[in-house]
Amino acid sequence: MSAKTITRVEEPICVVSTIEGEIRDEQLKRDYYYFLAQKLSKDMLEKGLITADEFNKLAEKNKRKFSPYLAEIMP
Repeated sequence: MSAKTITRVEEPICVVSTIEGEIRDEQLKRDYYYFLAQKLSKDMLEKGLITADEFNKLAEKNKRKFSPYLAEIMP
């Protein structure tokens, strides 16, 4: 039978800090607003209020305005 050692951790091993490159609150807000704008545009397209060409133009404007960090993985 082998001896087991238990180590007590006094401080967290993984500390989340606000370093450059992390997603900050402001960036998350921009991503959220981008998502809402895209959803609204899609709803308008599905209801026939705008054309596919207009939808694509709105999508490009939304990307420029909100500069979404997560846009590449968003639907």
